[in-house]
Amino acid sequence: MKHIFPLREDIIEAEKRIQRYIHKTPIITSQTINKITGSNVYFKCENLQKAGAFKMRGAINAVVSLTEEQKKYGVATHSSGNHAQSLALSAQLHNIKAHIVMPSSAPQVKVNAVREYGAEVTISEPTLEARERTLQEVVLRTNAFFISPYDNSTVIAGQATAAKELLDEMPDLEYILCPVGGGGLLSGCLLACKYFYPKTKVIAGEPENANDTFLSLQNKKKMPPSNVFTIADGLRTSLGNINFEIISHFSPSIITVSEDEIIQAMKTLWERTKLIIESSSSVPFAAVLKQKKLFQNKKIGIILSGGNVDLTKLPF
Repeated sequence: MKHIFPLREDIIEAEKRIQRYIHKTPIITSQTINKITGSNVYFKCENLQKAGAFKMRGAINAVVSLTEEQKKYGVATHSSGNHAQSLALSAQLHNIKAHIVMPSSAPQVKVNAVREYGAEVTISEPTLEARERTLQEVVLRTNAFFISPYDNSTVIAGQATAAKELLDEMPDLEYILCPVGGGGLLSGCLLACKYFYPKTKVIAGEPENANDTFLSLQNKKKMPPSNVFTIADGLRTSLGNINFEIISHFSPSIITVSEDEIIQAMKTLWERTKLIIESSSSVPFAAVLKQKKLFQNKKIGIILSGGNVDLTKLPF
C-alpha cells in the first residue's frame, strides 16, 4: 500500500488528537431488530456525534493537524451537508474562517446548520463538476485551505476512529457495515480492521442509483457516478482517488440497495430503535435486510453515519 494511506500510528494519533472535541458515541442493540434480521446487530450511533455525523471525526482531525500558515486564510470544502457542518464547527472551535460550497439540492436543515456554525456558504448547481468548479473559485478568491470530505488521508484517519471505537468495545464482531459515498468512512473501516481487528470483515451498503463504488470495483478502475437521484443525499458523490486506492486494495463486498429498501430500512430504524437517522445511514441496514442469509446468526456492527434529517421532507 502507498504511503499516502493512513498508517496504524496515524489512526492511534487521530484518536488521541480528536478525543476532546468529539463524543464517544453509544452502541445500542434492539431485540426487535435482532428478531427481524435473524442476527445480533449493534449500532454505533454516529447520528449522535457532534454536528450530527461521523464526519466530525475526520474534519476535526484535519483542522487540528493544520499548520499556522495553512490556518491563516481559513478552510474550504464542498459538501452536501455533513462534512460541511463538521468542518464549519471544527473551524469555529479554532477561530478560523470556513468557506463551504453546497449544492442547491442540499437539505435546507444542513445549509442552516452550516451558517449557524459561522461559515460562509456558496450555493452551486448540484452536479459534482459545478461543486468543484465553484470551490476552485472560492479558493482562488479567499486562499482558504481545501479539506476534502473524503479524499484526504488525515480525514480518513479520523473516520477510522469510529470503527476502532466500536471494535474496542465489541472485539468479537464478525462484520462491520457502513455506507459508501466518497469512501472516507469505508476506507477508515477497512484500515481500522486491518490494523487492529483483522478477523472482522467490512461490507459496504450503496444505493443502486449511485453505485459507482460497486461499478469501480467490478471494472477495476474508478467509474464516474451517474447523475441518478437517490434519497440518500449524503451518498450522491463520487469516490475519491485515495479512497479508491484503499478500497480496491481490500476489495470488500458492496451490497447495493433500491430506493424502496432504503426508505423501508429507515422507517424500521425510526420505529424500532427510536433513533433519528438520515437516509444515508439506513443504507447498510437495508443491505442486512436484503441479505439476511449472509448475516444469519452473525454478530454485526453497523455504523449509523448521521442524523441530520430535514423533518419537512420525510419519505414516509
